[in-house]
Amino acid sequence: MKRLLLLLATFISVAGSITVARAETTLEKISQTGIFTIGTRTGSPPFAYVNKNNEWVGFSIDLVETSILPLISKKLNKQIKLEKKESAPNTRIPLLTSNAVDLIAETMSDTQSRREQVDFSLTFFATGAQFLVKRGTPIKGIQTIAGKRIAAQQGSTNAKIIRERVPTAKLLEFPDQPAAFQALAQGQVQAYTNDGIQLAGLKAKAPKPDEWAIVGEFFSYEPYGMAMRKNDSDFRQVVNVGLMEAIESGKYFELYEKWFGPKGEVPYPLAPETKRFLQMQVVPK
Repeated sequence: MKRLLLLLATFISVAGSITVARAETTLEKISQTGIFTIGTRTGSPPFAYVNKNNEWVGFSIDLVETSILPLISKKLNKQIKLEKKESAPNTRIPLLTSNAVDLIAETMSDTQSRREQVDFSLTFFATGAQFLVKRGTPIKGIQTIAGKRIAAQQGSTNAKIIRERVPTAKLLEFPDQPAAFQALAQGQVQAYTNDGIQLAGLKAKAPKPDEWAIVGEFFSYEPYGMAMRKNDSDFRQVVNVGLMEAIESGKYFELYEKWFGPKGEVPYPLAPETKRFLQMQVVPK
């Protein structure tokens, strides 16, 4: 009987401690470790990639380093270190939900289905899906890919759209952009689909850029946001304020010019309507 009472008391004690315990927020986690970890890419220029000097650089990374990291340090009243981990379309949500990273900062489209698993920041870039082909290829857009071998990245919205809209296309999915481009270069596929800006970056970095062409009108709208764990409003507020302040101060457009301007890694002029959309997201003070 005494043993039974002891076991019951132990159970009540453990159950009580479970009830009292609460989930750790992202800001609490960062404060305790002193580290802010982002998931980003190694081969998606100019958003995030490893350059020839083996440095992890890019537009998305610059936005975090100059606009979000300082705000986190200020809010927590301590110097916070930024760490980067590689993410890809099929790994980035698991990285978030397992607490391996605190924020996905790369080329992730904000979609309704993804919002069921993660929260997004405001939109920091907008593009659309197109195709990269060897110059002279008969593929001219999504209306001409039936029966063709098409490469896409695993878990991408572009792959999902093609599967739904052109089920007769022979879709081959690859873990990352370099693998998909290698398949295209080797003739395993006839086109590679991704967001237009990513294809522009890939073409610009190719050994012989003139051999490649980006074709077709946008067959999707891809608003890029930074993803984070759901229902963490304090952290989401810090991320959004950082991005809004970057847009309002003009820092965002300086970084855009650095990466996408005429002398940038991937020249890609900012459309006036896109600039207006970005500015409309800034909450008036």
